[in-house]
Amino acid sequence: MDISCVILTWNSEKYISKCLESLMGDLNENQFSYEIFVVDNGSTDNTVEIVNLYEVKFPQRIFPIYLKKNMGTTFSRNLALRRVEGAYVVIMDSDVEVMRGTIRPLVKIFQEYQNVGIVAPKLLYPTGHVQKSVDHFPTLLDKFKRYFFLKMIEKRQEKEQIESITEVDYAISAMWIMKKDVLNKVGFLDEAIFYAPEDVDYCLRTWLSGDRVLYCPEVTAIHQTQEASRGFRMSRLKIEHIKGLIYYFKKHKYLFRRPQVSGRLLSRCL
Repeated sequence: MDISCVILTWNSEKYISKCLESLMGDLNENQFSYEIFVVDNGSTDNTVEIVNLYEVKFPQRIFPIYLKKNMGTTFSRNLALRRVEGAYVVIMDSDVEVMRGTIRPLVKIFQEYQNVGIVAPKLLYPTGHVQKSVDHFPTLLDKFKRYFFLKMIEKRQEKEQIESITEVDYAISAMWIMKKDVLNKVGFLDEAIFYAPEDVDYCLRTWLSGDRVLYCPEVTAIHQTQEASRGFRMSRLKIEHIKGLIYYFKKHKYLFRRPQVSGRLLSRCL
């Protein structure tokens, strides 16, 4: 098996068809052998019905896992990650649309560079603007700035875009590709974190295991950013995010001075 994909859904009826069609289109065009696990977190819209149709149409490709309620991002994804058989594992949100020619160049990076654990593409909003999807490990001040000034930060980032493949502290898990071997070295997502920042934690653990996290801006995907905790209104997921941050800072024993692991620009990858 070449590629295993893990897609998490929650009330994703607007996005899941385009996500699956674009992903399978790219994988089929490049003649990868693959499996796609769709883990549904207790959707109350038509997501389950849509996924059921894809399972019937592609029974050897689509493998749903249905949960009765929202179990967060870590427990849910881990259910699928424990079943993956591919040499490479793609982790995606259901609101990501893959462009043709996305997966192969990301796989190629693992073959051309040493000690790579995770690779992430550039993520674009549907408008074409760049999403801030990679960053330094957060400090408490960083999280404050991101919460209140994300749009301003993203506008500045567009003027200072990274053009070549580079090491980054972390990439958001809206789309990752990783070697399955990383699961053996690093383990699974930390289920003490319900919603976030499980991706920051996993990237830091990947670095500590001896593997690198790379960002390849020459490969892009569209991210609709169905972010359940964005905005100022308090919600259960926003509370869980705050709890996750407190846990993360305690776990890694820092608050203001971030771990220093990356930041070296590499040679052109494609």
